[in-house]
Amino acid sequence: MGKFVVTKRSNGEFQFNLKADNGETILSSEGYSAKAGCENGIESVRKHSQSDANYDKKTSSNGKYFFNLKASNGQVIGTSEMYESASGRDGGIESVKKNAPGASVVDDSSKAA
Repeated sequence: MGKFVVTKRSNGEFQFNLKADNGETILSSEGYSAKAGCENGIESVRKHSQSDANYDKKTSSNGKYFFNLKASNGQVIGTSEMYESASGRDGGIESVKKNAPGASVVDDSSKAA
């Protein structure tokens, strides 16, 4: 089962990464000024990860593929890593759908950034 890892950035903001069973990061959040906001972001990923309509498939300027997971209000809650192919990106979406609902939360925010 996947896990959400909460960390603290060097600028003091909190963020989470959703990691798959193999340890690969499949979704990263924005920075949050408070840990509570970060925790709300995790719950939002759990809630919104099951609907295809919440995934915005993108291609970067260098031709790599990625996706954003959006909340119902259109706000981006997480961004994927870069993929070499559209099929890799689509596999990443499936991995978020599989891992997010039951993922545990690991709080590493007290460790040095």
